[in-house]
Amino acid sequence: MNVTDVQNRYLKVLQDQNKFPTYIAGQTPIDHSQSLKGNIENFIGFAQVPIGLVGPLQMDGSAGISEHWVPMATTEGALVASYNRGVKAGSLCGGFISRTISNQVQRSPYFEFERLTDALEFCNWIKSVESLLSDRVSQESRFAKLTDVKVLQEGNGVHVTFSYETGAAAGQNMVTLVTDHIARHVLEHAPKKPKLFYIEANMSGDKKANIKSLSKVRGRKVISEVVLTKDVIHNVLKTTAERITKFWQTGTLAAVQSGAVGNNGHITNALTAIFIACGQDVACIAEAAVGIGRLEARNNGDLYASLTLPGLIVGTIGGGTSLHTQKESLAIMNCSTPDDVNKFAEICGAVALAGELSIGAAIAEGHFASAHRAHGRKR
Repeated sequence: MNVTDVQNRYLKVLQDQNKFPTYIAGQTPIDHSQSLKGNIENFIGFAQVPIGLVGPLQMDGSAGISEHWVPMATTEGALVASYNRGVKAGSLCGGFISRTISNQVQRSPYFEFERLTDALEFCNWIKSVESLLSDRVSQESRFAKLTDVKVLQEGNGVHVTFSYETGAAAGQNMVTLVTDHIARHVLEHAPKKPKLFYIEANMSGDKKANIKSLSKVRGRKVISEVVLTKDVIHNVLKTTAERITKFWQTGTLAAVQSGAVGNNGHITNALTAIFIACGQDVACIAEAAVGIGRLEARNNGDLYASLTLPGLIVGTIGGGTSLHTQKESLAIMNCSTPDDVNKFAEICGAVALAGELSIGAAIAEGHFASAHRAHGRKR
């Protein structure tokens, strides 16, 4: 089957659901004269990354039982096939359970004083006016909500970490703007005036893997799980629960020895492909792809698997979500409204878990190289 036949086959799947991604399919040209202000500077054109379709994904999410087709943008051969296999295995076993636990996005401005006693007085003061700062956030933004203020003093310097709920947006720009607003108020009213101020001094964990993001929450914390039956593991993944689990234990020990943050296999692949297709901030992969996977072989040959992602920076509004092909990708997933943001995060978590199972099976059975030889090489 050639590329056009494959495209027509999967477009027909979407059309049967009354979804017509004409921009993605190239059937409707993109108007290059439209304003892209807020998305790009010095515009010259588009980087066209091919999009593949994974699914159907059966999921028990916070919005109920649902089925989703998931667009993934990548140039890596074998990636879509691998995720499709993992999704198929989980869906045949009743689907993935996935829940968004919380939403917290941080910005951490830095204040430096003449002496440590001034810094200490500042720490005590800023905690005492937390409710006032919360009110100022509400005045500045309709969506941001200040949920917590933490201080970390080092010598005469103070990092203040403001945590926010960000509604349906990923929230990076939102928290920057509201933090700048309240920081100006702090600079004006603080009992001890800082001699130096930065809007961010690398404490929030923004766009970098870090231990704090693993143990706390940055973005949306999503937990996904699935139980694969012995027969599905054999027929779809071509292995056993014991062999996948053995590989996972080995990989976890290697991750510890190499200093990795988390013990995941390749959730970066899933999240990057979905982020590109759906208009997310791809640089946030650095923190979003920090996670903890757990696999347990059961006595009856079944396999329990879970994946916890505590730093999933995603949104269904803002950023690149309003661009033509990205908007269509969100619509394909049934995640095109602000109310769908948790559903979108839960799909990301479920697909990432599916990929962990598929790659674990491939490596455990020695199929990893042959799969890339079949799907990932130009001929």
